[in-house]
Amino acid sequence: MYKVTYQKRAERTLLKLPGHLVTRIQTKLAQIALNPYARHNNVAKLRDQPGYRLRVGDWRIIYEIHDDKLIVLVMKIAPRGSVYR
Repeated sequence: MYKVTYQKRAERTLLKLPGHLVTRIQTKLAQIALNPYARHNNVAKLRDQPGYRLRVGDWRIIYEIHDDKLIVLVMKIAPRGSVYR
């Protein structure tokens, strides 16, 4: 099982979100921690930058997988329109 860690920017964003959305995001990230490469998790590899994209409603979570350390590093959490900038 992988451990989910957050960059400061992603952690600050998560703390500002409404409780129901935080719960949904944490549930999805827990599924990713069990198997980060599962296809049913609504995950896509990013084209222009390293990492992956997880969709939770209108929000996107950008993260990297570090297999050598068994870590899923959440780099950014943002609404769909601004997450890829």
